[in-house]
Amino acid sequence: MIARPDPTYAKYQQLIKDCFWEYNFTPADLDKIITSDNVREKQFLFEKILANSTQLLHDLKIFPQAELKFLVDRYTVPTFNHEYLARRKNMVEYHFFNKELTIEELKWTA
Repeated sequence: MIARPDPTYAKYQQLIKDCFWEYNFTPADLDKIITSDNVREKQFLFEKILANSTQLLHDLKIFPQAELKFLVDRYTVPTFNHEYLARRKNMVEYHFFNKELTIEELKWTA
């Protein structure tokens, strides 16, 4: 019997490649953060995905809806890279929570 690759492992591998190139994270490390009760670690993971993921909306689905809402609501857009991160946060709010889309060039899609 041929063993099939774990799709979760592949998903985490892409997250590691996109968001954690400067760390030595493993898929198990990411899974541990996602399933933990540590809000600080989850906020760190959320912020890395928001800033760096090439599949932003897909990758944020690793968080349960209520938890994602908490993380988005508590996130403050920093002054560094402000416009880029504000736009990505707005896309997340629009996609997951039906908030108003404030990005003018994307409003035609809404």
